[in-house]
Amino acid sequence: MFDTPDDIHPLFAGAPSSTEFKKLRKRIVRQTREAIEQYGMIERGAKWLVCLSGGKDSYTLLAALHELQWRGLLPVEILACNLDQGQPGFPATVLPEFLEKMQVPHRIEYQDTYSVVMDKIPQGRTFCALCSRLRRGNLYRIAREEGCSAVVLGHHRDDILETFFMNLFHGGRLATMPPKLLNEEGDLFVYRPLAFVAEADCEKFARAMDYPIIPCDLCGSQDGLQRQQVKQILDGWEKNSPGRRQVMFRSLMNARPSHLLDPKLFDFMGLSRDLSPQPTQDSENSVQVPRLR
Repeated sequence: MFDTPDDIHPLFAGAPSSTEFKKLRKRIVRQTREAIEQYGMIERGAKWLVCLSGGKDSYTLLAALHELQWRGLLPVEILACNLDQGQPGFPATVLPEFLEKMQVPHRIEYQDTYSVVMDKIPQGRTFCALCSRLRRGNLYRIAREEGCSAVVLGHHRDDILETFFMNLFHGGRLATMPPKLLNEEGDLFVYRPLAFVAEADCEKFARAMDYPIIPCDLCGSQDGLQRQQVKQILDGWEKNSPGRRQVMFRSLMNARPSHLLDPKLFDFMGLSRDLSPQPTQDSENSVQVPRLR
């Protein structure tokens, strides 16, 4: 699949030639394709707004989607988009220069949501909820302006698993970030094609490709975030029992409403016994079951 040096998208130019990296790349592309197909993300001829933050996950997402598009497996138009939120010290030239060099169609949008977040959130409280809401609103607007049918995000398997436990521990509900979601207005899809990809693979891939990573200093500088606490718990479980993350993730794809407690998902009130006479023997040779008195 990756043996021809000239058959390559610019995003993979200079990729390591090691067997280990080739396996990593193939795994990421395969898992991305599986998520896209399993959750019905493809609308032939559609246009996707692929959100690029400058972090390892969004670079991995952009590369995997262009790999699939390059090979004729993703018949959609891709528009990369970075929302510059006005954070002090944000290197505003890094992503435009990178996207130009990689020949990736893109749009850079400046909206000073940083000042809004700093003004509205009391000192000591986390910024994530408001920051995310403001960012999402702007991305929806941009998607509509560009004629896109979907906003595509770089959340990976570990993000989804961590969100599940955050909702479990702090939100009192069994829920997480789905791979495919329709927004409240009903006019845009939200896709997460990296749903099956491990965070560790994203990190290895972006580091191996030497992509220009931009850290998020807004939330990354805060200590004691709920997500960081959950991540530490999962790290401990993974260390004690390797593969635990993947097992827990698979459980999100194997829900049994009849074995939970939500009457809105399963009709417990309508559940009834079968009172029809039960046969006492299956055949002439079977042993008669004695009746209990």
